[in-house]
Amino acid sequence: MKRYFFVIFLGTVFVVMLAFPDTVFNGATQGLLLWFNTVLPTLFPFLIITGLLIRTNAVHLISKTAGLILGPLFGISSSASFAVLGGFLCGYPMGAKIASDLVTEGLIGREEGAYLLSFCNNTSPMFILSYVVWQSLQDKSLALPSILILYASPILSSFLFRCFYKRRRAPESPLTSPPALSGAEKGPFLKILDQCIMDSCETITKVGGYIIVFSILLALLKTLPVSSLFWNGLFLPSMEITAGVKMTTSTAFPLPLRYTLTMALVSFGGLCAAFQTQCMVQKNGFPMLPYITEKLITAVVTSLFAFFYIYYCH
Repeated sequence: MKRYFFVIFLGTVFVVMLAFPDTVFNGATQGLLLWFNTVLPTLFPFLIITGLLIRTNAVHLISKTAGLILGPLFGISSSASFAVLGGFLCGYPMGAKIASDLVTEGLIGREEGAYLLSFCNNTSPMFILSYVVWQSLQDKSLALPSILILYASPILSSFLFRCFYKRRRAPESPLTSPPALSGAEKGPFLKILDQCIMDSCETITKVGGYIIVFSILLALLKTLPVSSLFWNGLFLPSMEITAGVKMTTSTAFPLPLRYTLTMALVSFGGLCAAFQTQCMVQKNGFPMLPYITEKLITAVVTSLFAFFYIYYCH
């Protein structure tokens, strides 16, 4: 039965795309430009360098130092601290990508990788400052509070998520020495670099594909004669974070509501980012329903902090 519904759904989407070719073209163009002008130059270099760090075991030099602070704070092994750094500094979906790669390379366990996914896959600080605060909200005084809110929320939420994963995960002793390198890692540096570039090309292409698909979907949904707070303030913006931030900040809602919705969306990341995350972690079988639930919980925490700040402190 599900298969027939899926076929009907795809057939309907195909007919709608034929009926609105201009809308599809404009949506695809916006998605492609967003990927080419912003995501590709921003994300691609980080994909290559993090791949090199993991495959050459240089990650241990970083993790050993960062783990002294991040290990006790989040209850993770030293190697897992690298995913926290990447997830908080590099933006979607780098946290998910690094956590998955650490599991694949045998540096952390699968349960610890799933725990990392619950809080370390976040929006980059440059996106928050340049696009969300300066371009969209156009209020530089919100820069520091927004960064603090969007960083504090996943950190505080991780204490709740830890209780759930701690019951399922066997105690893991911290890694005191790097594990043996795999066959691929023992090769010449140029060979490892080539592998990292090819892996990064595949990853960035998948990310671009999802951005284009959701840009088309968003463009089609905007043509529907629907207008409500839920539709315009929550559902449509949740499709894709870049377009969604523009939608929430350009509404006629009062500033406290606009800021709260925007911060919640940035914390959640949007459905497009969730699908990007899924393609990063599917090889390790991380379930997506717990991840989406955890992101929604974090978004609620973020919205409470944001509303309190903008209403009482700004």
